[in-house]
Amino acid sequence: MAENLAEIRAQIHQTAIEWHRDPADIKLIAVSKTNPAEAVAEAIAAGQVTFGENRVQEAAGKFPPLRASLPAERSLHLHLIGPLQTNKVKEAVALFDVIQSVDREKLAVALADEMARRGKRLDLLIQVNTGEEPQKAGIGPRDADAFIRHCRDELNLPIRGLMCIPPADQHPAPHFALLREIARRHQLPELSMGMSGDYTLAIQFGATYIRVGTAIFGARPPLQEPASGKVG
Repeated sequence: MAENLAEIRAQIHQTAIEWHRDPADIKLIAVSKTNPAEAVAEAIAAGQVTFGENRVQEAAGKFPPLRASLPAERSLHLHLIGPLQTNKVKEAVALFDVIQSVDREKLAVALADEMARRGKRLDLLIQVNTGEEPQKAGIGPRDADAFIRHCRDELNLPIRGLMCIPPADQHPAPHFALLREIARRHQLPELSMGMSGDYTLAIQFGATYIRVGTAIFGARPPLQEPASGKVG
């Protein structure tokens, strides 16, 4: 895993330099979903401190003990990159540092209320469904401008950027370009796009967060569902 991380970091640095970008502006998120705490601990030992999880319940079982085991001068940075149910907002705000999947009015209101109640401000990203896929979370591109303005101006949410997951059967470049253009219109500094197979392309289009899982951890183990079938 240390070799995988070193190779990815070197590729990020090389691609950034080739495209006249500062490598320090590109942050690697190790997508640890379905991987056990032991694998995360190995990544931490190799110097990785920023992780992404899809499910609140799974992250809650792994990360509090990992954080408690670290010395005071080291801290983990945890991103929620999967869909968030409104009934999990309280737990998500307590656990995560960044939520990348804000995509609807009800969720935005719930986040605003919970952050105000806790006195805690998380960085938030709006997920845009650039491919307008009915099975995928995210606000539609045609509704994104109004939703961004509503979240920032009316709900006073700390919207830092946008996230997308392009359709698997399409070239990602047009989707990265679309996300970049929406972010440019609203002067949003963060773009979360690019995964194991296309992160160098995403860097070319301005990604500031890249989400890499299998290239770090290897083939992802199947998720063990709770007996009840309910997930976070």
